[in-house]
Amino acid sequence: MAAHLRKVFTDPLSESNPITIQILGICSALAVTVQLRTALVMALALTTVTAGSNLIISLIRHSIPARIRLIVEMVVVSSLVILADQFLRAYLFDVSRQLSVFVGLIITNCIVLGRLEAFALQNSAMPSLLDGLGNGLGYGAVLVMVAFVRELFGSGRLLGWLVMPENLPRNGLMLLAPGAFIVLGLLIWAQRTVTKHFDSE
Repeated sequence: MAAHLRKVFTDPLSESNPITIQILGICSALAVTVQLRTALVMALALTTVTAGSNLIISLIRHSIPARIRLIVEMVVVSSLVILADQFLRAYLFDVSRQLSVFVGLIITNCIVLGRLEAFALQNSAMPSLLDGLGNGLGYGAVLVMVAFVRELFGSGRLLGWLVMPENLPRNGLMLLAPGAFIVLGLLIWAQRTVTKHFDSE
C-alpha cells in the first residue's frame, strides 16, 4: 500500500508529468514564467487547488449525482480558486497583479479537472490528496525551471536580485513568448528522453 501511495505521488513528478508528458497547462506555463517569483506563486496556488479539490471530491464522491458531477466539481474548484486569489490579493498584491487573470483561470485548467475526473472520483481521500499534490508539484517544477532560465538569461536576475554582472549581455528573447517556447520545448525533449517516453508511443 505504501509503495502504491508513493507511486501515486511521484509519478506526476517525472513519468507522467502533466506538462512535459501529458502536455497540459501549457498556456499558463508560458505566461507566468518571465519571473521566478510569479512562477513560484502560481505553482503554489495550483498545487493548493489541485490537492484541495481532489481531497474534497474524493470525500463526497458517493454523494454526487452523476448528472451534476461536473457542476459540483466546478463549484469546488472555483471556491478554492477564489480563496487562493483573495489570499494573494491580501498578502502578495504585487505578485497578484503580475499574475493578472491566470490565477482565476486555474478554474479551467485541464490538470485540475482532469485529475478530478480521472482519479478523485474513483479513489479514497489519501491517494487523491497525494495525486493532487504530485500533479501540482510536477506542474510547479516545470514552471520554476522555465522561469529560472528565462529570468536568469533574460534579465540577469533571480527573484529580483542581480546575479549576473551588468556588463554581460542579456538574451532578450528569453523575456518573450518564443523564448518560453524554446525553453519548454527543450524541457519536454529532455524529460521524454530520460523517461524513454518516446519508446512507448
